[in-house]
Amino acid sequence: MSIEVIGVSKRYGEQKALNNISFKVNKPEIVGFLGPNGAGKSTMMKILTTYINPSEGEAKVNGHDIKENTKHVQQSVGYLPEHNPLYLDMFVKEYLNFNANIYKVSKQRIHDVIELTGLTPEVHKKIGQLSKGYRQRVGLANALLHDPDVLILDEPTTGLDPNQLVDIRHLIKTIGETKTVFLSTHVMQEVEAMCDRVIIINKGEIVADKKLSELRDEKEQTVIVEFDYRVEDAFLLKLPKVKNVTNTHGFVYEITFKTSEDMRSHVFDFAHDNQLKILQLNQKNASLESLFRDLTSK
Repeated sequence: MSIEVIGVSKRYGEQKALNNISFKVNKPEIVGFLGPNGAGKSTMMKILTTYINPSEGEAKVNGHDIKENTKHVQQSVGYLPEHNPLYLDMFVKEYLNFNANIYKVSKQRIHDVIELTGLTPEVHKKIGQLSKGYRQRVGLANALLHDPDVLILDEPTTGLDPNQLVDIRHLIKTIGETKTVFLSTHVMQEVEAMCDRVIIINKGEIVADKKLSELRDEKEQTVIVEFDYRVEDAFLLKLPKVKNVTNTHGFVYEITFKTSEDMRSHVFDFAHDNQLKILQLNQKNASLESLFRDLTSK
């Protein structure tokens, strides 16, 4: 088990940032840690990196307790905070060499992380001369220097342009093939593109912990159907497990069902029994963004 959190709570005075949080993360796995601002994401990440201690509960990284085996935890974790702290006056290789000396890793490892993160073309530049995308690569390279089993990334794609997003996304997915990656982000498209699983937190409590595929299908589904003439919404509401019906344009309808069962066969049979002709029939998955809003707005 790469990460194990058991009944963790964290209070700042009278404010409770985390309330009895528990979850586990395996290796290799890329897990998205989602939640609105102030939900407790950064607090949880600071606990896992030993920056702060929980008020109650336990947390372990690679089997090491964060309070009793702090040094072993730090050796197991690579951390990229939201505001990537870099020495802008240093050259890329100089900066990595500086940190390699702290970690006591070989010079070959510097070469390896430069190659892995695609920094080779920029390696002779000062960090202050780099684009935001390449600065993120430097932060990732630094987090990987000591070859940690667990990477904790806080908003790793913030402020990147579309091309940089594609590059960093590909890099994180590559790293996630052999390591545990635990990342927070507000960009739902990035979660869908990179993550195997999502944990959603709201007001200090976990409201969902699911494989991405399960979370998409768990709540509801929408079937898009086009008839050869207009049909009254009230007529379509007679279908089983219907939540709502929307006439999007012309004779096209979006029918939302409160079930994970594929309802297209039911729509087809309903149309046949009522002498309706279907011109198209497709399934549309609910977006992660809409599910996130539903789970965090309560």
